[in-house]
Amino acid sequence: MRIGLIGAGNIGSTLAKLAVDNGHEVVISNSRGPETLTDLVDELGDSARAGTSAEAATDGDVVVVTIPLKNYRQVPVDELAGKTVIDTNNYYPQRDGQIAELDDGTTTSSQLLAEHLPTSKIVKAFNNIRYADLGSQGQSAGTPGRRALPLAGDDESSKKVVSDLVDQFGFDAVDAGPLAEGRRYQPDTPAYGTRLDADELRTALAAG
Repeated sequence: MRIGLIGAGNIGSTLAKLAVDNGHEVVISNSRGPETLTDLVDELGDSARAGTSAEAATDGDVVVVTIPLKNYRQVPVDELAGKTVIDTNNYYPQRDGQIAELDDGTTTSSQLLAEHLPTSKIVKAFNNIRYADLGSQGQSAGTPGRRALPLAGDDESSKKVVSDLVDQFGFDAVDAGPLAEGRRYQPDTPAYGTRLDADELRTALAAG
């Protein structure tokens, strides 16, 4: 599988490494241009290349959007038509500015992205774990106490694709339900940032 990444920050870079380590190709992009990603691509090896965000969107079989939420309208639309898009974003008002419909709970950050990408299949995942933990805490399937990560989305086939990636990257996947249920593991919820196994995560999601 080829995974496109729109965003090359801590989470994006960590996901790129996990993807390459598990036999995938990656096309990684950022807002500053492919030439600024030379060192990262060299580190990732022959299975990685840098591109523009449009190239990452076009070339990826699955595309990860991992940028500050305030920039979500810059994500290419036409290039992502029909594709599975993994949304790792969180709403941090101190960084993103106040967004009224998120402040009052009318919608969620992933639903905003889904409105921007009306023909894409959005799955919220990898947003509730610190990048250092994402890169270091993965374990083989069946390991007792294996950390679990939640995902939410409205398309079952896309959730299966993302669930398989979560498992490959070393974590149990817990389906939190439709995309709107992503609110259950956003910042300031019991499921956010805490190491939990699958049963513990289900309990935390119910409390969220």
